[in-house]
Amino acid sequence: MKTFYHTHDFTLESGYILPGFKLGYQTFGELNSTGTNVIWVFHALTANTAVNDWWKGLFGTQQLLNPDEYFIVCVNMPGSCYGSLSPLDKNPKTGLSYFRDFPLITLKDMVNMYDKLRVYLGIHQILLAIGGSMGGMQAIEYAIAHPTLISKLVLIATNAKHSAWGIAFNATQRLAIEADQTWYTQNETGGINGLKAARAIAMLSYRNYYPFKDAQSENTSKLQSFKAESYQYYQGEKLTLRFNAFSYYALTKSMDAHDVGRNRNGTENALQQITAQTLVIGIESDLLFPPEEQLFLFNHIKQSSFKLIDSLYGHDGFLIESEQISQAIKETFPQLYQIRYGISA
Repeated sequence: MKTFYHTHDFTLESGYILPGFKLGYQTFGELNSTGTNVIWVFHALTANTAVNDWWKGLFGTQQLLNPDEYFIVCVNMPGSCYGSLSPLDKNPKTGLSYFRDFPLITLKDMVNMYDKLRVYLGIHQILLAIGGSMGGMQAIEYAIAHPTLISKLVLIATNAKHSAWGIAFNATQRLAIEADQTWYTQNETGGINGLKAARAIAMLSYRNYYPFKDAQSENTSKLQSFKAESYQYYQGEKLTLRFNAFSYYALTKSMDAHDVGRNRNGTENALQQITAQTLVIGIESDLLFPPEEQLFLFNHIKQSSFKLIDSLYGHDGFLIESEQISQAIKETFPQLYQIRYGISA
């Protein structure tokens, strides 16, 4: 993990002024002599910069997006707890940790922060920008904000504006956190039980009826202690071992504020500013980001193609169906192999 520090005032979309910020990031591979082999990965809600770990089958030495050939960059989202500015950091204005007072950092703010890092890294061209879910939201924002920077764009299970359905799920998760009285303490473990409940709620939106039917159904009749029940407890507990309620709360607020059309004369007009060759991928069983949202992107991004993949796993399919995603990228962008020879694709 590396850390980039921006030491000047940075004005957020809300008008709040940060007295500088930090970004945790990782790079994999090396920049080629022509600077044409950059892949920028935007991660989703609770992921981190170790893209080889959480997007297995897509990134890795034996995979399509190979660090032996590409210079891969992944930045931790501000608000997250994996190296970037977060609610657990001290507010320079008060000398105390932000906790619940952490400012709203929108996805537009995030990509403007990332661009400071891009300049620092000496990157002048991004061959491929890719993201799923909240990562896809960031990728769209970056492609609109810097239309000549990105050559190819892959957007998976994402949208141009977060839906009322998605906002309702996030609000329900925040209600669970707020119901935990420890949320109101100035403590890193504040809201931890609420976070467990929030994650269990989220799992219902990430999957659907069929994965639970296949994996959590009982073979015998029972009165209590059901597999599906223990699975939900397990998922909540697992997240609390690596995340905190303050970061989760802040990032869901950032997601809810996602709207590429804000101050850009509407959503359609904003999407038409994207000049990158774009592959939009939807997942047929996705309840949280249904395919109609990806079709909207496809219909309003000029140079775009659309692929609907089949998965039992709902929204989580964007992390699981790496083989189908890899195949769709190969078919859409067959010229990607040229970078290994230093030729601009």
